[in-house]
Amino acid sequence: QVQLVESGGGLVQAGDSLRLSCAVSGRTFEIYAMAWFRQAPGKEREFVSRITWNGGNTIYGDSVKGRFSISRDRAKNMVFLQMNSLKPEETAVYYCAAGGGRVRTTADEYDYWGQGTQVTVSS
Repeated sequence: QVQLVESGGGLVQAGDSLRLSCAVSGRTFEIYAMAWFRQAPGKEREFVSRITWNGGNTIYGDSVKGRFSISRDRAKNMVFLQMNSLKPEETAVYYCAAGGGRVRTTADEYDYWGQGTQVTVSS
């Protein structure tokens, strides 16, 4: 089992920055990649970004490229999502996810999920 706990969400204004954190514990040796997804009310869960646990290779959703940055600290078992130039339409619950296979951008590929952290961007 892998446990994930997100933190860092909050209320910000459009154009502001926010940094989300995900604490990872348990069988971390099972992890191939970590990802961030988000889900707004009434909408499907949306892929934001992914990073491979060992190699640090990254993928970003088209809507966040150039503004968001994913990173990880394997020594501290942490994953981060730096979000810049936030937009009101990015208001959502942000989830951290972990996958053991060669996971990419589909939520169903991921085995473990955190409880989520709310990000609200006011206009």
